[in-house]
Amino acid sequence: MKKLHILIVDDEPLARERMRRLLSDQPEVEILRECASGAEAIEAIRGLRPELVFLDVQMPEIDGFAVLAATPAEARPLVIFTTAFDKFAVKAFEVHAVDYLLKPFDKERLVAALDKARRSLKPSATSETQARLDQLLEEVRPQKPAPDRISVKSGGRITLLRPEDIDWIESADNYVTLHVGKLSHMIRDTMNSMEAQLENKKFLRVSRSIIVNVERVKELHSLFHGDYVVVLHDGTKLNASRNYRDKLKQVFGV
Repeated sequence: MKKLHILIVDDEPLARERMRRLLSDQPEVEILRECASGAEAIEAIRGLRPELVFLDVQMPEIDGFAVLAATPAEARPLVIFTTAFDKFAVKAFEVHAVDYLLKPFDKERLVAALDKARRSLKPSATSETQARLDQLLEEVRPQKPAPDRISVKSGGRITLLRPEDIDWIESADNYVTLHVGKLSHMIRDTMNSMEAQLENKKFLRVSRSIIVNVERVKELHSLFHGDYVVVLHDGTKLNASRNYRDKLKQVFGV
């Protein structure tokens, strides 16, 4: 039997250890990685392309629902949610026929969830499963208001930037650089966090390292293999990855 490649996502070390132990005697399962946060999970899903993710619902900063919302549809794996006490979420899972494990779950329940996952991975069932997941996300995702100002500390001074004044954002190791006209401001943050903060504003992530203000985009130049060059009104050219092509199509109709 083909091995099922999975991720374990939970901010509690003991919960990850218990899941790993329960899966240890399942020879058809290969654990690609364990993630302790939503940000780690987003990167792992995009980079490793697992077939199945055991995803904790309640995590600080970026919860399980936000992880999936930040994952491009074409890279979204099958998901089995794990939750301890979110009664509303459990009801939603049941309504949309999306599988979940209510903590503390036993080995028998876990094996049953794995069997259901394998059936859902069949081509005839995949599109229906993803449709149910999309409906679930629409219902339960918390709508966080985007910040009115972003604080930038430099030289003992704090500059307050309006998100709409930002032209584009790029990653720089553990920092991000905000480009505002001819100025740039570096703050300690992650691209995943910035994307989540600005999701209700007119910003679009076009690659792992670049987020653009949609209002600043002047042209899109098509390249080979589905890549694009995004040209801003000031002439700045930014490379857009094929992994984000669906988002470009959705926003710009290309």
